[in-house]
Amino acid sequence: MEDAEARLEAALVKYLPGVAAIGRSAIKRLRGRFPACDALVYDNYQALAVSISPDGKTGSAIISVALYPRWVTLFFLHGAGLSDPDGILAGSGAAVRSLRLARAEDLDHPAIRALVDAAEAAAILPDPAREGRLVMKSMSARQRPRRPE
Repeated sequence: MEDAEARLEAALVKYLPGVAAIGRSAIKRLRGRFPACDALVYDNYQALAVSISPDGKTGSAIISVALYPRWVTLFFLHGAGLSDPDGILAGSGAAVRSLRLARAEDLDHPAIRALVDAAEAAAILPDPAREGRLVMKSMSARQRPRRPE
């Protein structure tokens, strides 16, 4: 069986090169930012999503990157509780807020960086000595097209 990194890359290359590049870079940046956390991969019907979780459990995830055929979205899984003075988060549900990434460098934008900092500060993170893993959680056999039709 292929290793998790190869399986993630195989899922990423299904997307248009620009979308895949944004997603790949965002995933890499978040894994670097949270090295003790696990990256949980869900290649489901709607999208490819990678969630950052301090303990490998879906319910504990802090932040996710999801690739869709035309864009990449950054989800703050407890975003309703975050201060968003710039009003860049979308969503009105009880917990999750999101924003679209036009490019991977958007993660360096001060307002987005502040949101990631706040999500990190609100999370219970693992021991920094822990080595986070890449975990393939769900791979759907049936998927929507990964490129615009």
